[in-house]
Amino acid sequence: MQIQDMKQTAVRVSGVLKMLSHRERLMALCHLIEGEMSAGELGEALDMKAPAMSQQLSILRREGAVTTRREGQAIKYSIADDGVRKIMHFLYETFCQPEGSESAASEAGAGL
Repeated sequence: MQIQDMKQTAVRVSGVLKMLSHRERLMALCHLIEGEMSAGELGEALDMKAPAMSQQLSILRREGAVTTRREGQAIKYSIADDGVRKIMHFLYETFCQPEGSESAASEAGAGL
């Protein structure tokens, strides 16, 4: 890899890590590694009020980490960026999954 390419990659990766360094965004992505969820479901799971959850989801969406899909009146969020998915899969497997258990995250990452 050329030094200029490395510099561009470092800028992108540092942005991703900065995005992930926020506790609520990290927790939202941890939940999304298991599958898509609505803002309400995420807010309930994280014990966050709707405006705060919406703010964090809008940042994740602006950064390209998540995408949305409308289901009736609900908007479902899922991880869109493959690099973020791989990082979150690793973090989930390393820090969140009980030892020796298989999870939806393992199945979701089977193709990674």
